[in-house]
Amino acid sequence: MSEPKSPVHSYYERHIFFCLNERKNGEACCANFHAQEAFDHCKSLVKKAGLSGSGQVRVNKAGCLDRCAAGPVAVVYPEAVWYSFVDNADIDEIVESHLKNGKVVERLLTPAHLGR
Repeated sequence: MSEPKSPVHSYYERHIFFCLNERKNGEACCANFHAQEAFDHCKSLVKKAGLSGSGQVRVNKAGCLDRCAAGPVAVVYPEAVWYSFVDNADIDEIVESHLKNGKVVERLLTPAHLGR
């Protein structure tokens, strides 16, 4: 009988990706809704809270996540929770509630039917 394999652990407990895609043809895109500023704000908050690094939280830029109609958007893994946000107060809430405490911010969830 073989020994059970140890569980595979992710390098980060949570990983948040911000769509920063910019479309040059005038189509709606997350970059038009201050996504870069939201990313910068999130990264700063996570760092200040001591949540960044191995075993904790990683804040990353992403190209198009194909949810343009709901933009700006961010997605948190491993839970695969999609958020649509408006301002820094929304980012504050995502960091405090979800990234720090593991509680999904229901009011900011991206509607499932909204894609590109």
